[in-house]
Amino acid sequence: MAPRIGYLLPTREAVMQGRPETGPLLALAERAEALGYDAVWVGDSLLARPRHDPLTLLTAVAARTRRVSVGTAVFLPALRNPVVLAHQLATLDRISQGRLVLGAGIATDVANIRAEFTAAGVPFEGRVGRMMEGLRLARALWTGQPVDWEGRWSVKGGVLGPTPHRPGGPPIWLAGSVRPAFERAARHFDGWFANEPDVVRWGAQWREVQQIVREVGRDPARFAAANYVTLALDEDTPRAEQRIDAFLEHYYGQPATVMRQRQACFGGPPAAAAGWLQRYAEAGVTDLIVRFTGDHDRQLERVAELRAQLGW
Repeated sequence: MAPRIGYLLPTREAVMQGRPETGPLLALAERAEALGYDAVWVGDSLLARPRHDPLTLLTAVAARTRRVSVGTAVFLPALRNPVVLAHQLATLDRISQGRLVLGAGIATDVANIRAEFTAAGVPFEGRVGRMMEGLRLARALWTGQPVDWEGRWSVKGGVLGPTPHRPGGPPIWLAGSVRPAFERAARHFDGWFANEPDVVRWGAQWREVQQIVREVGRDPARFAAANYVTLALDEDTPRAEQRIDAFLEHYYGQPATVMRQRQACFGGPPAAAAGWLQRYAEAGVTDLIVRFTGDHDRQLERVAELRAQLGW
């Protein structure tokens, strides 16, 4: 089966460039839908990597589009109160009429993200348990039935309204590249989200996730497997590679050599990019989330053309 293709809006880049206006971002979302993309995604950060609030912006995207899924790549539930979050997500799912996907993660252990957790009043070391309990509580509230809950949060007979458009709430895809993350995704959620630069390793990880899915009596065919990729399409390969390196260093404040070991990146001609993307499809990826290093209008068109050539 051909993978779905999603487009990551450049919310972080817009803020970094001093152009935080939302109009151009919404226009890009509409352009992606017109070109046949399957989803529009938005990243998340409070202070570590300043950008637009993802749920607010995706609400506007949902109102301006009709077909594409809208999703977070990835959201940090541990930073939010789960009762408030459940309400926000339910409303967003209603506005999108069931097009919401929650890509969720626990956050990378680096200094500025630890500082972000401190600023939000959330213990960084307890973020996994907080995320898992918070998402369980959100799902309980999404039933629309009275909820009694005693844990990190206390709820007594709480009833949420409206409930999400999709019964049970939006699908949740959990990010991670280690065995505990695979276990959490396969046992409790609806998909697995990766950012793996080595397609062979990605394939091995996906087989590991699938095995856990089967062991717990679930159907791997109904489980999503996503990978997040950064593209710089240019007939001049050295120039494309330089664009990626400059982008990664500016975006993350770390050497490009370090970030390339953690993130799937391709710089070069569209024809070569097609082969690179096809390898992920052959490994079983169900969803590719593409991020561009610049010239978004042209890059959107080129990937749409590649997709047609690949028969996706």
